[in-house]
Amino acid sequence: MDRWVGKVAVVTGASSGIGAAIAKDLAKAGMITIGLARRVERVEQLKQDLPKEAAGRLHAMKCDVSVETDIERTFQRIRDTYGGVDVLVNNAGILRSVNLLDVGTTADIKAVLDTNVTGLVLCSQRAYQSMVERKVDGHIVHINSIAGHSVPNFPKLNIYPGTKHAVTAITEVMRQELRAAASKVKVTSISPGGVRTEIFEGVDVPEDMAMLESEDISEAVLYVIGTPPHVQVHELTIKPVGEVF
Repeated sequence: MDRWVGKVAVVTGASSGIGAAIAKDLAKAGMITIGLARRVERVEQLKQDLPKEAAGRLHAMKCDVSVETDIERTFQRIRDTYGGVDVLVNNAGILRSVNLLDVGTTADIKAVLDTNVTGLVLCSQRAYQSMVERKVDGHIVHINSIAGHSVPNFPKLNIYPGTKHAVTAITEVMRQELRAAASKVKVTSISPGGVRTEIFEGVDVPEDMAMLESEDISEAVLYVIGTPPHVQVHELTIKPVGEVF
């Protein structure tokens, strides 16, 4: 991680769960960390969990990644204030727990697609542009899901597995484009199993279901971005012991 000390990391969906854990760990690792979220006050509160020096490296910015103008404005602000983006962690993701075939779920479907797919791509475009402009061999990390590789037998996942399958394909498309451009920018998909976060609120989860903690995923982010320049972790799957999926 030494190469990233003093560099800029952007984490989407940083207000809670996996994103909050990643933002805190990157700040502790020495990176200037920009936590993007709609609930920006919750990112500010994360500083209370950090040593003073690390807290000073964590900065909150309000951004809804489902809104393109929000993304454009935020990345311009990051450029103007911090110079650009060296590491992007696309963590923002939502789940709407309704049946896919139920009539009247159009708004839910669009919200999940706009956040989990379109927002991820738009943030990646702007981060990559920043890296190219400054000749930085940066890293783009997508927080994917095991639902991006198979469809768990779990009720009311709706379009969520479809969006995560899209992230799996998007990761490979980006890898191929980066290779064609002779770029040293890396792209990685991290696919956790069930993680104990707010995404499961309102979802009927069995009490004995094996679950990961958010910190398990943030440690994985530190690992993949800390690999040597010639090493690219393309896909990292993490499951809790005893997971049934």
